Parts: sequence; structure tokens; C-alpha cells
Amino acid sequence: MINEEHITRLERNGREIILIGTAHVSKESAQEVKAVIDAEQPDTVCVELDEQRYQSVIQSDRWRNMDIFKVIKEKKATLLFMNLAISSFQNRIAKQFGIKPGQEMIQGIDSAEENGAELVLADRNIQKTFARIWGNLGFFGKGKLITSIFGGILVQEKVSEEELERMKKQDTLNAAMHEFSQAFPKLKEPLIDERDQYLAQKIKEAPGKKIVAVLGAAHVPGILKEIDRDHDLAKLEETPPKSPIPKMIGWAIPVLILSIIAYTFFNNPAAGVNQMISWLLWNGSFSALGAAIAFGHPLAVVTAFLIAPLSSLNPLMAAGWFSGIVQAYMRRPSVGDLEVLSDDVQSLKGFWNNKVTRILLVVILTNIGSTIGTMIGGADVLRVFFENL
Repeated sequence: MINEEHITRLERNGREIILIGTAHVSKESAQEVKAVIDAEQPDTVCVELDEQRYQSVIQSDRWRNMDIFKVIKEKKATLLFMNLAISSFQNRIAKQFGIKPGQEMIQGIDSAEENGAELVLADRNIQKTFARIWGNLGFFGKGKLITSIFGGILVQEKVSEEELERMKKQDTLNAAMHEFSQAFPKLKEPLIDERDQYLAQKIKEAPGKKIVAVLGAAHVPGILKEIDRDHDLAKLEETPPKSPIPKMIGWAIPVLILSIIAYTFFNNPAAGVNQMISWLLWNGSFSALGAAIAFGHPLAVVTAFLIAPLSSLNPLMAAGWFSGIVQAYMRRPSVGDLEVLSDDVQSLKGFWNNKVTRILLVVILTNIGSTIGTMIGGADVLRVFFENL
């Protein structure tokens, strides 16, 4: 059964474009997608997926191929954490309502193959979207985002009927980030507006005379607004340039700390020694505390303690990378951990017991502890310095 209220038909340059506004948590949407594609026999079917999410749909065992060491070395632990949060959100909705979020996209893929239509993955890479979201946040905003996402995983509240109705008009990424995007309005641009532009351009560039696009209903108004404009896909995929200010501050702090300790030591060796001990203890202790809170292996906790005072003086290093790698070596994830990863992140017990998420927690909490230790240790170094002027 086709509900024409969910269908938008456009004519552009002798080509017919049919937009299906779907509900990502509705069984009926998948049925409607199949009915439209079977009836229209399009040359191309566009789906609101990127390559990464497409692979996650067609490869149920995708986690088996993940290299956790590569994730840490490429500084992608936080991005993986965010991906797991989205996965947790999806699976929680699926269990509560007995549905499979994204089923309409899977149906779009299957129907394209069944009808001999070309398949176009029309959404922007989710890592690019996360990177552009991350680039719009300051230090405290990033901390709040991680806390918000982590809290969403651990607080297993049931979704109300009102929230379900809202989610029927959004895609899963929008729904999962809804509350945070309200707190940070600037996130609307990379999360929704830019993706509308990207989707519109990909649909417009799709081959064939008749194109069917399977989209979350929330994107349809934006795509209608953007479809007649030209958008630079390469520009929309760029990682935002980093401001030089954080980098300058990152180098200025260690230079200042080392200069103050050296000056104090030259004038009062005993006070200088106190400064060095204070710096080592505050940095090492808070970093180790972060690793311990994550229930890291004892060697990962020791590594965090030893590395943090040094990594805090070098912006190119992070204590969490080292403690995370040690954790991964000492408690290497098994195939079983990878296979149940998306299920484990739905509960506090599973999140802490799975060796993969434990590694991510060690990396993130070690780095948070190191940052706190740097601030407190730096303040104490200044205190000793002023006391001995």
C-alpha cells in the first residue's frame, strides 16, 4: 500500500525524481519502499546511507575485522565510542518496539537489486559528519558531548510514545543527537543542513531518467530547498581546519611550566624539586585514576601514571593512547567480544565487561584524568613559584 502523503515527485531536466519520506522506526515504511520501487521500476535507487553504514547493514560480522590497535593509533577511539553509542541507541529501540531501525534502507537496497536498478549511497560519510560536529565544539562542549553520549548508553530509560513519534520523523543519527543539538544549536548545520545539501546533490547527480530516493522524512523539506542549488561535495566532506589557537596554547603551557620550574629550581632548588614532584604526582595520579575508574589492567594504570607527566608536556602525545595500547595487549579482545559488541553496549554491565569498550574507556578516561591533572598540577607549580618570588 502506497501512501502518497509520503511521496514527493519532482521533474528536473527531463528526469523524474521520487522522494520517499520514511519513518526510520516504522515497519510500514519498509513495505512502502518496496511497493514504490516495484511500481515505479526506477533506473536508480538512492538510499540515505554512506559506505560505512552500508557495510554494517550487509556484513553482520563487521566487528570481527576491527583492529583496535589501529583505532587507537589513528586517534579514532572517541569516534568509535560515538559510533557504538548510535548502535546502542538503535538496538535499544529495536528491542523495545520489536522493529529494526533502518529496515527501510535495507529494503531499498534489496528492492534495487531485485528490480535491476543502480544503487547510490547518497549520505555523507558518518565519520566526516562526526568530525565536523567535533570541530564545532570547544573543550567543554566536547566534554559535555562525551558525557551526554555515555549517559545515554548507561541510562536505560524506555522511549515514550511521544519520543517515538518524533523519531519517526528523524533519522537515527538525528534522533540520537537530538537533545545535544538543542543545547548546541551550531550542531544543526553539520548534522542536518549540510547533510540535506549532500543528499540533494547526490540525488541530483544520480544516473538514469527515473530516480527513487529513500530518505528519512525529516530530510525531505531540506532536500526540496537544496535540490535546485549546486553544492560542492568535496567541500562538504572536508574536515574543518583546526584553529591554531589550541595548538599554540598546547605548546605554550608546557613551555611555561618548564620555564617556571627551571627558574624556581635555579633560585631555590628545594622549591624546584617540590614543583617537579607536584607536577608528577598530580598528572600521574589523575591519569591513573581515570584508567582505574575504567577498570583498566594494573599495567595500564601504571602506564597512565608514568606517561601522563610527560605527555602533558608534549601536545603530540596523549597518555590515553599508551594506556589503551597496554590494555589492548594485556586484555586482547576475542572474536566473541567483537561479535557481541553492539549488544553489550546496551547495558552498564556489558559495556564494562566487553574488552573492546573497556579499552575505549581506558583511553578516554585516562586522557580526561590527564587533562584534570595538568590543570591542577600547573596551578600548584604556579603557587610554589609565587611563594618563592
